[in-house]
Amino acid sequence: MTSSSQLARMILVGQGKAPADLVIKNVQLLDVITGAVTPTDIAIVEDRIVGTLAQYDGLQTIDGAGRFAVPGFIDTHLHIESSLVTPFEFDRCVLPHGVTTALCDPHEIANVLGAEGIRYFLDCAERTIMDIRVNLSSCVPATGFETNGATLEIEDLAPFRDHPKVVGLAEMMNFPGVLAGDPGLLAKLAAFQGGHIDGHAPLLLGMGLNGYLAAAIRTDHEATSAAEAREKLAKGMAILIREGSVSKDLEALAEILDANTSSFVALCTDDRNPLDIAEEGHLDSSIRRLIGRGCPLHHVYRAASHSAARIFNLRDRGLLASGWRADIALLDNLEECRVSDVIAGGRLVTPDRFAARSSVEPVGLNSVKLQPVTPATFNTPANPARNQTPVIGVKPGLILTFRETATLASTDEGLQPDLAADVIKVAVVERHGRNGNIGRGFVTGFGLKRGAIASSVGHDSHNITVVGTNNEDMALSVNRLIELRGGFAVADNGAITAELALPIAGLMSLEPFETVAATLHELRDAARAIGCVLPEPFLQVSFLALPVIPHLKMTDRGLFDVDAFDFVD
Repeated sequence: MTSSSQLARMILVGQGKAPADLVIKNVQLLDVITGAVTPTDIAIVEDRIVGTLAQYDGLQTIDGAGRFAVPGFIDTHLHIESSLVTPFEFDRCVLPHGVTTALCDPHEIANVLGAEGIRYFLDCAERTIMDIRVNLSSCVPATGFETNGATLEIEDLAPFRDHPKVVGLAEMMNFPGVLAGDPGLLAKLAAFQGGHIDGHAPLLLGMGLNGYLAAAIRTDHEATSAAEAREKLAKGMAILIREGSVSKDLEALAEILDANTSSFVALCTDDRNPLDIAEEGHLDSSIRRLIGRGCPLHHVYRAASHSAARIFNLRDRGLLASGWRADIALLDNLEECRVSDVIAGGRLVTPDRFAARSSVEPVGLNSVKLQPVTPATFNTPANPARNQTPVIGVKPGLILTFRETATLASTDEGLQPDLAADVIKVAVVERHGRNGNIGRGFVTGFGLKRGAIASSVGHDSHNITVVGTNNEDMALSVNRLIELRGGFAVADNGAITAELALPIAGLMSLEPFETVAATLHELRDAARAIGCVLPEPFLQVSFLALPVIPHLKMTDRGLFDVDAFDFVD
């Protein structure tokens, strides 16, 4: 809370009757409401802007040198776990890209550790420089068709609801359950009526969408076409344009961002790894690409800041004006969104600020509760009643999968891959120590000619998912993940050729983000060496097991038809 004495000083400074704590001098301020660009000073007291469109004196000054000042960017939906680093390393990695607020759903770690995972994220959020806000994970597990490590009911979420870092209820992924009136989901929705509820409704339109929105669900980041997004906008949903490491919807949705819609559109990354951040950027990349696609400049910046804040009821930020939170990105170029300095909470972001943060002990360091497997584990019995075997179809840049079929040869070890047709094996191995389930099937689109790729990141239950051309390398890569306590591994002809340890809940590294990015380079190279044609092979492996994204998925219980919401016989 701001005291009366603090307010009195802010008012004096705003009038120019006392020096500010910090003045950014000689900047060009972008007004994201009108589009005007005005030379000015920006005066700051504590974490608040107290003056613009005037000249000020300050105890500390920053020479803007004619750079452009825009509101700090707000990532409206992401899973920090998908960056593969801790919230502290995410803070250090992403804040220099101008992202001063992130709305995180700790859904991934919650599926492994339950309430302990949410508590870990809230503890970290209280110590990061970036303002990390948390939406409470609504679907743990996402469905009843897979095995995860924990269950969160409303009784588990309620104690966190009034935490100062909590915004509302995170993405309501199980939209079929909502439409069917699942009692557990209705209890969560009822508890957050009047607050913020995030949506997740891929391809849901028509009267089904109307029913879903009747629960006061306000946003969607799953639209993958302009037509889908326009219907959702017309029905009152805010659209979050997503550009992650796998889910890349910006090109398809850029046309919806214009002067009429920008107050109801925001930006998000959902899942983005440090390698992509290093090579392309974060929301700064999305901003420059949207501008490059012809979207009106100040409306893009509005969507990245002011609109995002309004949609998520963060009423103190998103505008560079007196009385607003001092989250500011200084840019060398507006069209290219080149960030050169960041002010977060009224202070310049410098390396010493990161070094001064207090730490939080990592959790979930022994979450892989799985005994070693053998090559025979991956034998896939033939179904005599089927001439054609169902196959999961994968395409680059999509977490949507597709229904394919193949005629496969059978031996004493069951159905065999068809490398000429790009049909290889996929398996999901339960790793939470609950039942030992293994789902087995086939997938196309990876292009592997030999070897295997395994991951303990497997949305959303985070069992171990492995794809491969032969049982031996599949077993080798899974067993290596057991030894690493989680991570990624590539096996080729009986040897592990690349690996990344992710011992925090089998999801996050203990290493700096620079080390993780360098290791991801090695993993990509190793995947390409065995023939993989996907730009993001590990993230695409991790989404093969997500049974709330159409159309065909593999869980530890078997092949799942998302549209029918049932297992394939």
